[in-house]
Amino acid sequence: MAFRAPISQLTKRASQSTISRLTAPSPLWQRSSANQLRSFATPVPPVTQDATSSKGPTAVVFMNMGGPSTTDEVGDFLSRLFADGDLIPLGRLQNYLGPLISKRRTPKIIKQYAAIGGGSPIRKWSEYQASEMCKILDKISPETAPHKPYVAFRYANPLTEEMYNRLLEDGFGGGKGGRAVAFTQYPQYSCSTTGSSLNELWKWRQRLEGKAPDNVVGGGNDGTISWSVIDRWPVHPGLVDAIALNIEDQLATFPEDVRDDVVLLFSAHSLPMSVVNRGDPYPAEVAATVHAVMQRLGHSHPYRLVWQSQVGPSAWLGAQTSDAVSEYIKKGQKNMILIPVAFTSDHIETLYELDEEVIGESGHRDTIKRSESLNGHPVFIQALADIAKAHLDSGETCSKQMGLRCPGCKSERCAESKKFFAGQGPGMTFAV
Repeated sequence: MAFRAPISQLTKRASQSTISRLTAPSPLWQRSSANQLRSFATPVPPVTQDATSSKGPTAVVFMNMGGPSTTDEVGDFLSRLFADGDLIPLGRLQNYLGPLISKRRTPKIIKQYAAIGGGSPIRKWSEYQASEMCKILDKISPETAPHKPYVAFRYANPLTEEMYNRLLEDGFGGGKGGRAVAFTQYPQYSCSTTGSSLNELWKWRQRLEGKAPDNVVGGGNDGTISWSVIDRWPVHPGLVDAIALNIEDQLATFPEDVRDDVVLLFSAHSLPMSVVNRGDPYPAEVAATVHAVMQRLGHSHPYRLVWQSQVGPSAWLGAQTSDAVSEYIKKGQKNMILIPVAFTSDHIETLYELDEEVIGESGHRDTIKRSESLNGHPVFIQALADIAKAHLDSGETCSKQMGLRCPGCKSERCAESKKFFAGQGPGMTFAV
């Protein structure tokens, strides 16, 4: 999808602190589209453990939900998704209802992916983002270089198991030690997203490298991979700046006489209320992102936070994005911008659900628009590098928040996963 202003204009408007270290943007970003990046997967070269840097090499693993790259992968993707009780809790009937729901939804979802080009662009964007971020990291954090990019998806290829085996093949672990950072690409933490991905990473760590001794924090002391986690970053200035710049670009497309009255609808993936009610931090962290963006915009426009992608008959966090748009149209408000606030790249929730369903079926395509996803925005790529640099410098295994379980959490797997990744690292205590 194309940016509506040249990169030179974007960087002039971005905050000076974020822009100061930006490298020159590639010509790729001059009117490029997500589909054009589908061939940009970057293979990871093998690493050796005799790097010249004092603390390198460092593997940086981007964790995300993922999506099927082709329509042939949709069935397997949905099967894994509905089997995950962390994301879609179906209780004791998970093993029965999960396969039933995924099988019934597969034909419909195949049509949706066909409508956006035959598959999700999320893998290509994730591999591009990780690769470009590591190039910057090599320059701003030479002591932990070389930085090697990896992608681990929860429900689509490359799955966590595949990523972990690649780490071992590339010289990490296997008695050689080495450092890896699990970098969530969900800016706002949820047990259903980041938590589920970390549980899966912990599972494969135990299977492929063996059970870690109780006195080992994140592995490493016994020749296994030493893990640390970037588990949330909802109000990082670079994230906020990139979202705000995309909103400003979209606002500029409205006629001047209505521009000041455009309603901003920040849309994030919803959660089942059963997850919210047990104390999941996601709603509060998404709201924090929205508030930070509106502060950056000087609270220039009326706005609401709405939620999308509800699945099944159980209660989910609302108001739903589609309902909000319909109700505002009934009230006479037809100038709106939908803003993906919890996604780091385009995928089916933006390209189909927002663009084709919500906007396309509204009857007001000319006045209801969507701001660009973060994708390859240079301000966003720099933000990723800044976040990783700060984490590497901190010496912490994860944030203090990650060690605290939800008040209503009953999952022993969650407890063991948090204990492994949080442990007793510098500045970190494990909270039950």
